[in-house]
Amino acid sequence: MKRCYFDYAATTPVAPEVLEAMLPYFKDRSGNPSAIYAEGQLARQAVEHARASVAGLINARPDEVVFLSGGTEADNMALSGVAAAGCKGRHIITTAIEHHAVLETCHQLEKNGAAVTYLPVDAEGRLDPAEVRQAIRPDTALVSVIMANNEIGTLQDLAEISGITREHGILLHTDAVQAAGRVPVDVQALGVDLLSISAHKLYGPKGVGALYIRKGTRIVPIVWGGGQERGRRSGTENVPGIVGLGKAAETAVSMMASEAARLAALRDKLIAGVLAAVPASRLNGHPSHRLPNNANFSFDHVEGESVCLNLDLEGVSASPGSACSSTSTAPSHVLLALGLPPHQAFGSLRLSLGRWTTEADIDRVLAVLPGIVARLRAMSPFRNQ
Repeated sequence: MKRCYFDYAATTPVAPEVLEAMLPYFKDRSGNPSAIYAEGQLARQAVEHARASVAGLINARPDEVVFLSGGTEADNMALSGVAAAGCKGRHIITTAIEHHAVLETCHQLEKNGAAVTYLPVDAEGRLDPAEVRQAIRPDTALVSVIMANNEIGTLQDLAEISGITREHGILLHTDAVQAAGRVPVDVQALGVDLLSISAHKLYGPKGVGALYIRKGTRIVPIVWGGGQERGRRSGTENVPGIVGLGKAAETAVSMMASEAARLAALRDKLIAGVLAAVPASRLNGHPSHRLPNNANFSFDHVEGESVCLNLDLEGVSASPGSACSSTSTAPSHVLLALGLPPHQAFGSLRLSLGRWTTEADIDRVLAVLPGIVARLRAMSPFRNQ
């Protein structure tokens, strides 16, 4: 049975061209990029080429790109680093639907004396920029708003938010892990000061990412050591991973427009088919201001985890929500923030599409999902409520 993979939001396969670019740096070009001899300088050249490629993906300067271990570290560094710099104060504004890498960092900062305001979103996951303006205090140092939510795919209006933060001299960070490579990400147009990227969300390897830091932004490192990455992130660079991220960024630039259009068409067919075939179902997130590859549903009186387990038996890989919280027994904090009652938040299914998703894969889900939901509802003690 051919399996159908619908969890590209959790991780993407490494693209063939990315793997090919990485392989020499595991063996023949395995020098330390800090070394002054030939092998080290070859590695240094590869790192800097990748830095330019990542900068090109987001319309930044190469020296504004810092390589690190992934999106989680990038989010941690953005929030903790700005808080430690103490330029304006220790008040942070964020949203109730951020990735756990942002929320947990905020919780730790609160334990150390910082103040955090968690802004609500509407029923479709959109933040009203007016909420940001109202939450600003004299000691507000940073606003952090996720560009595209990892569960429901809703896109935020960062350009309008950045107009507010710049007016008040406040830094703006965005977690663009789900957005980069899927939709245009232009740090100049968005007006952000810090932006997080993860390679394994755009067909690169796991364990590597980047943080964009606008030139002139004061930020304290959170990893100390030999002073690599111009003193902003110490530790010997993961050269194969960085090369892979750079190649993935180059591929994204060349394929993004056509691939986004293809995936949006498949996504729309999937959404229409599920809502038509499964009674008491709803689409979570904004109907149009969303990622081209994301469809998140809630089904009354079933658990999302049970739906995913039954889909797995049918050869379909999917997720009830964020991969980073897949072991939690609590309902999705994102869906609760949208105003869903717990029984609907428990019954969520995220189907995320990618480079190797076909129309036949969509047809497969539409063929098996309605029957799975019907069977699970028939066994549910809450089916008549």
